[in-house]
This record gives sequence, structure tokens and C-alpha cells, in this order.
Amino acid sequence: MTVFDLTRVRTEVQVMFFDTDCGGVVHNIAYLRFIEIARTLLAEQLGLTLTEMAATQRYPVVVRTEIDYRRAAKLGDHLTVEGWLDRLDRVRFWCAFRIVQKDVLIAECRQMLALIQMPSAKLLRLPESWDQYRTALSESH
Repeated sequence: MTVFDLTRVRTEVQVMFFDTDCGGVVHNIAYLRFIEIARTLLAEQLGLTLTEMAATQRYPVVVRTEIDYRRAAKLGDHLTVEGWLDRLDRVRFWCAFRIVQKDVLIAECRQMLALIQMPSAKLLRLPESWDQYRTALSESH
């Protein structure tokens, strides 16, 4: 597995009743839940497993979300959510996401995150082990 593979995830979700309004159209907040699933899987690939986060109380927190809704997803749709590490700084990182149904783009999203040490909410530098991702990202751009 290459470093690039470690910075990309793909997962499938099915639109459920609780994701939709009375017309069967997905609520805007449901898209963020779909993205949360992909972001959690991506964090695990980057070494931030759920159990490690709970043990160390170091958590990636969303600082900013930008989302563009391109088409409406509907009740029963099977969606693919793709996520990848898009950019790294010293204390912040960006993840990007695409939600598609077959070949149709449903939504695009970009989120800025930071690592926080709880319970003090202290901002942390990104781990040195992430330098491999920084190098891979600079080579891919």
C-alpha cells in the first residue's frame, strides 16, 4: 500500500428515512453525517483510531466546513463517499470529500481540522509521523 492509498478512503452509504424530508430528499445535515463516516475512516488510516483517541484524549476537530450541493440525493439511493487528505500545515489539515451516486456528483466538501488535547482544548502540532503525508501531498500537487 502506498502513502497515497493511506490518505484516501471510499465508503458506501444508503439513504435512510431519517436522512430525508417528507418529499424523500436528503436533508443538508445528512450529507455531513455521510462525510463524518468517511472522515472517521480516514483518521483511522492516518493513525487516529477511535480507541487511541479515547485513550490519549487527542481529537481531530472540525474548524471549518465548505460544502457545495450539486444534485439532490433521495430516499433509498446508494451513495459513494470518497475522502482524502488534501493539505497539511503545522497545526491544521484539510480533508476533501466527494459524494457520488454512480457517476453523478451529488456534493463536494472541504473541511479544515486541527488536533486538540482534551480536556484543556490545547491546540497540538500535527505528529511528525505525518511528514510522510506532507511529502506525498507536495509530490502529487
